[in-house]
Amino acid sequence: MSVTVDYWFTPQSPWTYLGHERFARLLAQSGAGVRVLPVDYGRIFPASGGLPLPKRAPQRQAYRLVELARWSRHLGVPMNVQPRFFPVDGTAASLLITAVAERDGAASAMALTGRIMTACWAGERDIADSQTLAELLAACGLPEARLAESAERGRYDAHTQEAIDAGVFGAPTYVIGGEMFWGQDRLDFVARKLGVG
Repeated sequence: MSVTVDYWFTPQSPWTYLGHERFARLLAQSGAGVRVLPVDYGRIFPASGGLPLPKRAPQRQAYRLVELARWSRHLGVPMNVQPRFFPVDGTAASLLITAVAERDGAASAMALTGRIMTACWAGERDIADSQTLAELLAACGLPEARLAESAERGRYDAHTQEAIDAGVFGAPTYVIGGEMFWGQDRLDFVARKLGVG
C-alpha cells in the first residue's frame, strides 16, 4: 500500500532547510509520496500557543543560533545562521511552491522548495523578491507563468487551516498515517515509519 507524507513547513524556516534534502532522500528510498504543504505560521502560532522568533525570550533566541550552527556542522549543510535577508516574509515563496505543487507535481515542488531555502540560508538571497523567485523557477526548469498563477492564495489558506485542524504547531512537521513528527531532528523516526530506518 502506498504511503504519503504530509510535509508542513514554511520556506524561511532554517530547521526545514536543514532537514529538506535528508527528507527528500527518505522519500526516494522508501517510494513514499508527499504532499508539499507550505503554510502560514503567522496563523498557526496564535492557534497553537507558539511565539514568532522576535517575541521569544533573548535566551531562546541566542540558543537557537548555537543550535543552528551545531546542526549545520553536524549535517555538513552549509548555512549562514544570520543571513542577510532574515527575517523575511515567506508568503510569496509559499504561494509559488503551492502553485507548482498543484500544476507540476510534488517532485517539482520539492526541488523548488530546496532551491528557495538554499537561496535564503546559504545564498544570501531575498526569497520575498519576485526576480529571485523567477530565477529559482528557471533554475528548476519551471515556467515563469507560475509566478502570476501563484497570486491565488485560496489553496494556501486552506492548507493552513488544515494544518491547524491537524494540530500542527511547528516547522517542519511530517505526518504519516495520522502520526506526527515535529522537527528535522525526528527524521530518524520518519525513516523507521517509512521502513527505511
